[in-house]
Amino acid sequence: MTATQFTLFFIAALALTTLTRLWLAHRHLAHVGAHRGAVPEAFHEKISLADHQKAADYTSAKTRFAMLGILFDAALLLVFTVAGGIQFIADLCNGWFDTPLTQGMATIVIVLLLSSLLEVPFSLYRTFAIEARFGFNKMTLRLYLTDAAKSLLLGAAIGLPLLFGVLWLMERMGEYWWLYVWLAWMAFNLLILFIYPTFIAPLFNKFTPLQDEAMKARIAALLGKCGFTAKGLFVMDGSKRSAHGNAYFTGFGKTKRIVFFDTLLERLSGNEIEAVLAHELGHFKRHHVLKRIVATFAMSLGFLWLLGQLMQTAWFYQGLGVNTPSTALALLLFFMILPVFSFLLHPLLSAYSRKHEFEADEYAAGQTAAQDMVSALVKLYQDNAATLTPDPLYSKFYDSHPPAALRIAHLQSPRL
Repeated sequence: MTATQFTLFFIAALALTTLTRLWLAHRHLAHVGAHRGAVPEAFHEKISLADHQKAADYTSAKTRFAMLGILFDAALLLVFTVAGGIQFIADLCNGWFDTPLTQGMATIVIVLLLSSLLEVPFSLYRTFAIEARFGFNKMTLRLYLTDAAKSLLLGAAIGLPLLFGVLWLMERMGEYWWLYVWLAWMAFNLLILFIYPTFIAPLFNKFTPLQDEAMKARIAALLGKCGFTAKGLFVMDGSKRSAHGNAYFTGFGKTKRIVFFDTLLERLSGNEIEAVLAHELGHFKRHHVLKRIVATFAMSLGFLWLLGQLMQTAWFYQGLGVNTPSTALALLLFFMILPVFSFLLHPLLSAYSRKHEFEADEYAAGQTAAQDMVSALVKLYQDNAATLTPDPLYSKFYDSHPPAALRIAHLQSPRL
């Protein structure tokens, strides 16, 4: 393949992916809008028309804004690649630093910082316009900026040593560098799983032990019934940022802990909280977490091997606007264009995730009352203004959770 052929191939793939994403978003808007006027029959007695229309309007606002982001991201990728943006930054860094390793690190860091800065206006609008308009945003500008500063410092503290290690391995480990990088990447991710609950999450949120003794007793009984142990039960101050509610497990091995958003505890009944917790337990009992980790590691191995092949070809660099090949630029280019070519994996990954959600719902129905899970789902969809009528094809591409109607129908099926 020549550089020109690869450039044309990349532009065609980017155009196809971008147009497909826009088409799916347009379908989603049309489908949600067409069903805005009436609550679906299955929810007629559970969701008011006002709440249903709020969810439709919220979904439409987010989707329209996302379409603008799709176009911007495509344009920015073209500027960085075929228009020569990365090469321009690399030339500057080559003049500022002496060694290939520091030159490469500087180039990658500058590109990532520029991308993050250009994302800020979009993030601000999502938070302080869309989320605020629908009553979800609780974050002040000061808190937003504090979070951004913490994220930047944390990214530097963790990301810079990691980047240095990856580039060092790529340059020193010879033909099979990708295998060494993969092993290092696995070790890093497993380390993060262990340290996140104790050292990273508390930087952004306050976690306090659950104080409700009656609720603690009910949860302890459920955990014992399911054969599950956790380091602790915690309440997170999610309400200082958003009105959305959730519950999740975090950590791995002995560091596992159960976390409830304070907004969730305020909204759900005791039975519903148990049902939501049983659903999360289902992910562990069905080994979904382990399966997803294995799948992620397997894909990362394949991607790193592919990078190892591409970085040996001149057309890969030249076709993406780079005329001074280097290890760092190969890494940067590959992971910048990867989403363009991996987009068609979305339906497969979403289907895999939705299968796990159905299995976790089944587990919850076996440990608690299925109707409690149904009522909890209705409240969660209502409180989060999640549309009850997503476009089916859009949902298959993007939604990691099945639509509400399908989940509830599954929970109410006779075999459960």
